[in-house]
Amino acid sequence: MTSPPAQRPPVVEADVSPDPIDPSSLVERVGHPDDGAVLLFLGTVRTWNREREVTALEYEAYGAMAREELAEIAREAAERHGASRVAAVHRTGALRPGQASVGIAVAAVHRDAAYRTSREVIEEVKRRLPVWKKESYADGGSAWLDGHPVAGRAGEPTGPTAGAAGPAGEDEA
Repeated sequence: MTSPPAQRPPVVEADVSPDPIDPSSLVERVGHPDDGAVLLFLGTVRTWNREREVTALEYEAYGAMAREELAEIAREAAERHGASRVAAVHRTGALRPGQASVGIAVAAVHRDAAYRTSREVIEEVKRRLPVWKKESYADGGSAWLDGHPVAGRAGEPTGPTAGAAGPAGEDEA
């Protein structure tokens, strides 16, 4: 009989990409026989937001910076909650309602660690990730959505033309 594996630093994979999110691939990247829980979260574009019909979302990001920040967010959450593996990806480009904009897969020895890690990752993504989203509406209008306030920046405009890094909008999945 062998003993359980020693606690190791978490394995983290993070990407910001225009490519569609493959849920099976995310799960495969984190699954391991040492873990008793694998959890997958997908945030999707919804059809209605703030009483307006959404026809598309366009995400823009500073690629390398966003990838590094996403990896750091995942690592911090995994270490805090004891998850062993996290794979997280955020889309860029134009998406339609129903398409996944963010995917987070977490593996842990126990389910509580997986749930806590996943929740922290998505909340921190919304707060910290330098990704902006522009909604397009059925009525022909569009708007860059406000992100969560960053310390010292509350009330400043958001979007890639605002000149300051800001997170994805609060109403994202």
